[in-house]
Amino acid sequence: MKRFVMLAGLFLPIVIFAQKNASVSFEKWISLKGVFAPVISSDGKTIVYTVGTTDWSSNGYDSELWMARDGQTPIQLTRTPKGSSFSARFTPDSRFVSFLADRGEKTQLYIISVYGGEALQVTKDDDGINSYEWDPAGNRIAYTKTEPDSKKDKTIKERFGAFGVEGEEYKQTHLWLLNFYYDSIVLAGQVPCYPAKKDSTKTDSAQKMKGQDCISLPVAKKLTDGNFTVNGFAWKPDGKQIAFNRQINPLILSGISADIVVIDVATKKMDTLIKNPTGDFFSRWNPEGTAFVYGSSLSDSTTNYYKNNRLFIYDLVTKSSHEIAEGIDENKFVGDWSKNGLFVFALENSKQKVFTVDAKTGKSKALDIDLDLVAGISFSRNTDLIAVSGRNFADLNEIYSGRFNQPLKKITNSTEQIAGWNTPVNEIISWKSSDGATIGGVLLKPKNYDAKKKYPLLVVIHGGPKGIDLPEPTPTYVYPVMQWVEKGALVLRVNYRGSAGYGEKFRSLNVRNLGVGDMWDVVSGVEFLKNKGMIDTSKMGVMGWSQGGYISAFLTTNTNIFKAVSVGAGISNWVTYYVNTDITPFTRQYLQATPWNDMGIYLKTSPMTNINKASTPTLIQHGEFDKRVPIPNAFELYRGLLDKGVPSKLIVYKGFGHGINKPKERLAATWHNWQWFNKYVFGEEDEMPVE
Repeated sequence: MKRFVMLAGLFLPIVIFAQKNASVSFEKWISLKGVFAPVISSDGKTIVYTVGTTDWSSNGYDSELWMARDGQTPIQLTRTPKGSSFSARFTPDSRFVSFLADRGEKTQLYIISVYGGEALQVTKDDDGINSYEWDPAGNRIAYTKTEPDSKKDKTIKERFGAFGVEGEEYKQTHLWLLNFYYDSIVLAGQVPCYPAKKDSTKTDSAQKMKGQDCISLPVAKKLTDGNFTVNGFAWKPDGKQIAFNRQINPLILSGISADIVVIDVATKKMDTLIKNPTGDFFSRWNPEGTAFVYGSSLSDSTTNYYKNNRLFIYDLVTKSSHEIAEGIDENKFVGDWSKNGLFVFALENSKQKVFTVDAKTGKSKALDIDLDLVAGISFSRNTDLIAVSGRNFADLNEIYSGRFNQPLKKITNSTEQIAGWNTPVNEIISWKSSDGATIGGVLLKPKNYDAKKKYPLLVVIHGGPKGIDLPEPTPTYVYPVMQWVEKGALVLRVNYRGSAGYGEKFRSLNVRNLGVGDMWDVVSGVEFLKNKGMIDTSKMGVMGWSQGGYISAFLTTNTNIFKAVSVGAGISNWVTYYVNTDITPFTRQYLQATPWNDMGIYLKTSPMTNINKASTPTLIQHGEFDKRVPIPNAFELYRGLLDKGVPSKLIVYKGFGHGINKPKERLAATWHNWQWFNKYVFGEEDEMPVE
């Protein structure tokens, strides 16, 4: 069936194809708007947040800023042609919203009045800028940018062509300082500037114009220099210093080298304050500028991938640190440190909560916020007003406003997009795995669920392993969960051992047990539903991406209970993975060995070890340029399955890395999964629309 609709962000109608037994097309599902990243002004009068939309015409996603002022209906604030507007901030006087955008001159900084109007360009950096922060007074802007190719780099490329040395392909990032003068921003370009050699006249008036009356955008000055990279920074509240993370280079594995440094803005003198054997990462200053909170693994470089992260407060007066929030048995993320206190986010089972932390004692206490999942909070510097993003399980993410410790008011209506949709019913369940561990998950049922009926079962496995599946009305990515439930299936989303939300001990159950323990958790979940008489075990499939793809691959070579499997960007051989991935410490930590000193554990946990047992039809999906799980893993599994005569198909998504992050390819990958499971689980054929 065909329907013609106009999607947000498009100027031309596109054809929407409704799938069999599904009332919501994949295109409409992928086109859902999202709201996130609220920021509130210092005076509390204005909230700016980001709205993400799908742009099918450019095969991309667009982010623009929206504004709610004085409780009025939100309006769209920015419109960047052929690109996005992002990284919203308020100037300290609350008069302007600043943001980054590429409007044809690389990524530059712009400001726009809170009363609307046209955006004014603040920077004109030839290399573009990466990130920025206003100083507390609003007179200066610190920003980072990546160094351009040097003259030597250009000469080498011109003479010898393109080549790269592993571990040496990077450009350092440094801090720059820009003085901000509003009048110069407004007047820049309104008065012509004539370089001396190009003067068209020698009159006194022209010479004057060339001097003091010639106005152009301010020029930034380099603040840091040296053979290191700046990775995250923040102004000290007095505006005299900037704290930043300094690491030897920007490569992902160099994070272990990060130290915390403060630089005096006037003298450029740098002092290293935190320097542990592993990475140290600055987070927030306290309002007085006498202390800051940071994260560190101290000297632990062998278990930090699966153990809880640790937070500390450094006191500038005593020059000492103490640990905080130890009572939170999960990974913690600092939200803010304002006059109202120090706030951190952490998962607790299936909910994400906000905790207030006593800076002196380090003790934490959960705040009473009437949301199942709090995604972010922005505090007004001069008032007790806040902006919050989050949702309840049955809703999409929304933006809220209110006062600290009082009920919140919703200012967006994102959930209205799915009004009338036949969304699944989410139920949080748990069961015992083979070794007695308690495993959680989310079971999705149709609204007309009949307890007397046995349903086909599709198991969807998240990545990570430190991810988590939570109740939600429209689970997305490349697995059409909502449409399968409407078609008449149950979907089980397993929070297998290693998942976030259940504490450090639970995550550690994966150590030297990858794949094996995960298989126990999935199979025991299936058995749990079987024993309740809920599922038709002759119609079952399993799928997942990244770590979920690895577990799916492990299941396809070690079990035969499923009728179909889909492996998305999954690991098939830990040895192949170890020597190709960009995060080799992940493997060493979870398996507690390299292949060269314990090949046994690599064989025990690799899907390829038992390829001769494989019999389940398997779809393999992979990005062409995946560095996290390099594509040799896909080819190895595919070749093994072909050699065993197992029905299999390998689909390579051209130009993509570890994720499928463009809508058209997401649509294709979704169709590929829909077809695969329809064929082998439901016994149906459903052709991709090509007309």
